[in-house]
Amino acid sequence: MPGRGHGWCLPWWPPSSSASTRPSRCGSTSGSGPPGTTSASSAKGCGPTRNCGCQGRRSVRPPPPPGFSGDAYPLLGDHFHPVLALLAPLYLVAPHVETLLVAQAALVAGSAYVLARAAGRHLGKPWAALSLGLAYGFSWGLQELVAFDFHEVAFAVPILALSCAAYLDGRWVAAAWWAAGLVLVKEDLGATAAVMGLLLLRHHRRAGLTLFAGAVAATGLITLVVIPALAPDGQYGYLTQQHSYGLLDGWAIKSHTLVGLLAVTAGLVLRSPLALLMLPTLVWRLTSPNPAYWDTGLHYSAVLMPLAFAALIDALRKDIRLPVVIPLAVMVLMLPAKPLGDLATPEFWRVGPREAAARAALERVPDGVGVAASNSLAPHLTDRTRTHLAVRRTFQEHPDIDWVAVDTRDPFPAGEAAAVVRWAEASGWSRVHAEGGVVVLRRQTDRP
Repeated sequence: MPGRGHGWCLPWWPPSSSASTRPSRCGSTSGSGPPGTTSASSAKGCGPTRNCGCQGRRSVRPPPPPGFSGDAYPLLGDHFHPVLALLAPLYLVAPHVETLLVAQAALVAGSAYVLARAAGRHLGKPWAALSLGLAYGFSWGLQELVAFDFHEVAFAVPILALSCAAYLDGRWVAAAWWAAGLVLVKEDLGATAAVMGLLLLRHHRRAGLTLFAGAVAATGLITLVVIPALAPDGQYGYLTQQHSYGLLDGWAIKSHTLVGLLAVTAGLVLRSPLALLMLPTLVWRLTSPNPAYWDTGLHYSAVLMPLAFAALIDALRKDIRLPVVIPLAVMVLMLPAKPLGDLATPEFWRVGPREAAARAALERVPDGVGVAASNSLAPHLTDRTRTHLAVRRTFQEHPDIDWVAVDTRDPFPAGEAAAVVRWAEASGWSRVHAEGGVVVLRRQTDRP
């Protein structure tokens, strides 16, 4: 299941030591740090740091290496995605937020290669592989994933592509093995693995039955035992989300997602049993009371793209007549309404007043200091400071904080950025910079 909030994003471009910044599509960002733990505030609310697999280290003396800190919240107590450990060696070599973005791009590109090769093998036409590979690469679900910035479901995209390609090739055991890896990416994907097991039953009974039973057991164990055991509140929170919407609400929005899936495959996705693999994700999203899951935005549809295009390849190899350029043409027509279309707008290339204010503010924060930063500014400081989420209780638990850098309009955590500014100034901190709602404060009193 997805995070409890919405608007989770990393910046669109890598942060640098000069602290340049630019707002994300969703209006919030997430910090960077070594995979393992995360900030309690972000994980339990909007969830940005959790989604990029980052951090949450308590400051101790001597201070830890630069990274995002706050109330330590176990990463696996929110979502079960131990696959993020694969990023640890890369992050050790290059401990920067752009490492996550590059890794995600490589995972998406790898899935495009797998499906393009599968199209070439099964359709027997090199240009079919090129056309479908491009259509897949430009598919709206993958665009939204990249625009959302980093999320652990990026690992599911190549895994699903590999499993589906093996299924198309008749390599049933390999398909089962690849699908089994989904339980290490995110707990809800165990249901997708279970459906693959059901599809395999008629081809390879042992592999299908083993995968189905193992996926069901693993999903139950993870959601009912492992995550509650690691979560501070002892619960798997996505089973008890509270929203005011019901099952019959939002179908004007939900229908857009369904139509989008049909459009990218010209409706042929329904001609393949592989379409059944999309049901678990669609069911929990369209029945959820959380409206953030309903539409085509954010990262939630990324896992549907390899499934839809594998189903399309399966349908086309059954002598169904459809020019293979149609899916590519559909994606080209959809580009203006999707993230890649932003590249053609002058606003994308301009530095707006809010961006300029943020950059100027972050340049006032020295390297190596302890700083409490609001959600959208934190990623631009984690490479060079000991960064904490700017919430009021942070100052009680981390007395080594000497700087505050907040955008008072940050929506997460609700109202905390402005409250921190009021508290700090009332406590004697001095304002060293203020522009466009972005404020930098410095502690003036000496600590004993």
